[in-house]
Parts: sequence; structure tokens; C-alpha cells
Amino acid sequence: MTRYFDTQPRDFLAVATPGAGKTTFALSVAAELLARRQIERVTIVAPTEHLKMQWAEAAGRAGIPIDPTYAAGQGKAAKDYLGIAVTYAGVGVNPNALRVRTERFKTLVILDEIHHAGDALTWGEGVREAFEPARRRLALTGTPFRSDVNPIPFVTYAPGGDGVPRSVADYTYGYADALADRVVRPVMFMAYSGEMQWRTRAGDEIAARLGEPLTKDLTAQALRTALDPQGSWIPSVLSAADKRLSEVRRHVPDAGGLVICSDQESARAYAKTLKAVSGESPVVVLSDEKGSSKKIADFSSSDARWMVAVRMVSEGVDVPRLAVGVYATTISTPLFFAQAVGRFVRARARGESASVFLPSVPALLGFAAELEMTRDHVLGRKVTDEGDLFSPEDALVAQANAGDKASDELAMGTFEAMGSEAHFDRVLFDGAEFGHEGEVHVGSEEEMDFLGIPGLLEPDQMRQLLAQRQSDRRTTRAAAAAAPAKPADKPDVPELATHEQLAILRRELNGLVGAWHHRTQQPHGVIHAALRKECGGPAAAVAGADALRKRIDTIREWAATRKTS
Repeated sequence: MTRYFDTQPRDFLAVATPGAGKTTFALSVAAELLARRQIERVTIVAPTEHLKMQWAEAAGRAGIPIDPTYAAGQGKAAKDYLGIAVTYAGVGVNPNALRVRTERFKTLVILDEIHHAGDALTWGEGVREAFEPARRRLALTGTPFRSDVNPIPFVTYAPGGDGVPRSVADYTYGYADALADRVVRPVMFMAYSGEMQWRTRAGDEIAARLGEPLTKDLTAQALRTALDPQGSWIPSVLSAADKRLSEVRRHVPDAGGLVICSDQESARAYAKTLKAVSGESPVVVLSDEKGSSKKIADFSSSDARWMVAVRMVSEGVDVPRLAVGVYATTISTPLFFAQAVGRFVRARARGESASVFLPSVPALLGFAAELEMTRDHVLGRKVTDEGDLFSPEDALVAQANAGDKASDELAMGTFEAMGSEAHFDRVLFDGAEFGHEGEVHVGSEEEMDFLGIPGLLEPDQMRQLLAQRQSDRRTTRAAAAAAPAKPADKPDVPELATHEQLAILRRELNGLVGAWHHRTQQPHGVIHAALRKECGGPAAAVAGADALRKRIDTIREWAATRKTS
């Protein structure tokens, strides 16, 4: 506020982390400008219909009546309103009508999540055409700008050290700043790996471990297998997340959880699993429609445990009691990830923390580790990947509502998930990693070491407790390993040992298959199929220890005796 009124700029860009209070800042500026009679009207541009309503409600509490139902073609708004709220898509449809309104009054334009104006050429041109005559323009964004070639209207760019133009913010308040000021919650990321098996369009059966180095296509297929509602991975992770939510609710009784899904079919299936796990039907939000906004508002004011949403609860939607999240979508762009995590960081009371469960996919783990980084919008860099650009939220929702089978088949071919198994991998917190050595079976004491962390802890207390639990378990394991073996006539082998043994054998087999692939250039699925044909038995994901050992011995024999050209 001080920076803004000291400089009195026509254009002002504020980059602030989700949960930092951008809405309060913008409406405070609007109220002050109205009081000084430097402006007469306010126009708010938001990414989605739901956010229009949310802005209007917040503005009403600030004493600024806003019409969220205004349509560009209707001309004047009712005299009861001091402003209107529209979407970027609505601006793109009829920018001239909004330009006339902007010229008629001394107008402040608030551009919420301004990066959306660079998503589509028509949106950017529409925003520039509609609001070029505005007396003041206040641009806000809470997530890192993507690197693309579309300049964003009313944003200043200056050459960086490499000569490439970058956006210049008038004020920046990052997640690290907000965390230090206790404005946002610290986030504990719970990463889960596991064994995956699937069949490709060519009939190849592929087995791989989620989180191990794979090609981009294989990583995407492994992730999709993990998120398959018919497998074991996602039910295991949802169960773990519900246990975590129960622990948090011991200290924060109204804490809620959110599962962010890829499509409607998965959302419905996950909701059934959560009902079976928690004993309570979750709120399911499938699209950005009028009824969905009410569902979100009702959930926000209730003490219900879970909400399951298809993408739309990812940007700007304010549900402060959300404390546990499950990132169960195939979208893996840094912008969407930052928006999704932003739903859980809004602080209400000192000591609250957030827990986000996610697949052990290298890209997602990287985003989690870089959460505190601040990025600028970079122009002129060559786009090398279609995933390098962020699609507008409305387009994502439309795609989700239409179903994603067609696009998936184009990208990956016919796909069949055959089986999945989850293992607790590690915790990422405050730039450090915590976990237990070896395989950690879901439901084990080792997993509960981290799921059972108290729901109210200061960041330094959280860090100390994570390190202590890791150290204590390491000591316990070392003591168990040093203890004398039990008599042979009294075997007492826990079930966890079987899971660990099978996982180690599968990992060894997959490593040998990978080595044979590099030697022969044969696809992984072809190699697995050849081993099954020669050794017999089921697919590797469900094969027993004897079958796996036989295949390991066979492929080692191939390596010793077969010659490759």
C-alpha cells in the first residue's frame, strides 16, 4: 500500500504468493482511490466464473458493491453497483463494449492472475483493447509466470543479464517471505512411489517403479497407472491421506482435505474410495458451474472431511480450512502445481501446517523442492514442448468435463493399467528430505512415523520432529539387524518382509531389463514378454518371489551367453 500510494502509478504489478492477501490489498487500494475520488468505478477481471463471485463477495465486505453477473453486451450496470466483475474469456468476446464503459468513467481495473492475459492471443488483445483507456490498472498474480513468447498487456519488461526481456514487478512477496512472516503455512510433501505395470497399444507389458529414472513417455504412463482407480496405489495413498487428516483434526477440528483429479470418472471413483475409508461421503465438484460454486462455499463453511474436484479448485479459490491435499492429476506443469499447492497454504492460526500427498515423479518432486523460488515472465525463449505453455483454467475444465480419453489416446495410444502397488517414499519439508531406508509398506509403523506428526507445530518443531523420527527408526532397525536370529523351528516373519522382498526382486529385474534394453534396443515390454514366455508365470507386478528369481537368473544368462549386433 505504501509503495503504491508513494508512486501513484497508472500500472502496478504485484506478485504475491497464494494466501498472502492480494484480494485485500487490491480492494484496499480501490476503496482509498474511490474515497479520494481519483476513480469512479472498479472493473475486476478474474479467470473463472467462481472467482468473479468470490471477488464480488469480498468487495461487498469492503464496502464496494460489485456486479458479478454483468455481461459485456448489456451496457450499463445497475446504479447500486460501483463496479463489475468479468472473466478474461468474457473480455475477449466483446472488448469494445468494455472499452466504452472504461472511457465513460474514471476506472480502476483489477486484473486478477494477470498471466491469463498471455494465455491466448485473443484474450491478450481483448484486455489491451478494453482497458487501454483506464485511469488505473492494478495487476495481480500469485503463481510463477510461465516462459512463453506472448507478452502480457500492461506488464513492463526489461532485459535480464542474458539480454532476454523479463517481467518487472512493482512489488514482490514470495512464499519464503510470507512463511517468515507467518502469513502462510509450511507445507509437508508426502511422496509415494511403488511398482507399476501396464500394457501399451502394441501389446507390450511394461513394469517400472514410480520415481525411478524413466523416459518422459514411460514416466507419464507410470503416473497414469498409479492414478488408475482400479489399482492399489491410489486407494493406499487416499487411505494414508485420510489418516493424516484424522491426526490434523485432533488439533484442528474443522481441517479439511482436497483431492485434485484429472477427470470426472476418476473423481467419482476416488469419492467412493474415500467414503469407504473415512465413512463420510466427500463433496464432489466436477465443473465450473453455478452449482459448483455453491458446493465449494458450503464446504468452506462446514466441517466436512473431504472435497474431490476436477482441476477447478486450483487457482484463487479460497477454502482456508484445507490442510491436507492429494495431488492426483496427470497435469505436471510448474504453474498448475503452484496453484494447486496454493489452496493449502492460507494460514489461520499459528502452528498450522499443510500436508500434500503426491506421486514420486521427478518433476513434481522438483516443483515441491522449488516452492520458495520466485520466477518472472521470460519473453523470447523458444518453446520446445507443448506442455511448456499453460492452458487457461476454463479450457482445462472444459477438457476435463468432456473426458480425456481422446486426447490420451492421441498422446499415448490405447493404454491399459494392469496393476499398481504403493510404497511410502519420503517427506519433503523446508528444502530437506526425510524418510526411512528400504521399502516402507503402506500401513506400517514406519509410515505412521510421518502420518502421525501432530497437526499444530511451528516450522522448526516440525523439522526437528521429522529428523528425530527418522533417526529413531534408523536406530531401531540397526538394533533389530544386530539381534540374534530366531530359532528355525519358530519362524516369525512379518508380512512386511514379503513385500520388501518382492519389491527388491522386482526392482532388480527391472534394472536388468533396462540394461538389456540399452544393449539390444528392444522395448522393455518385449523383454518382459520374452522372459514370461521362457520362464512362465504371471506378469512381474503380480509374480511371486520364485518366478521373479527365475527371470533374473534367465536374463543374467542371456547377458553372459547371447551376442548382440
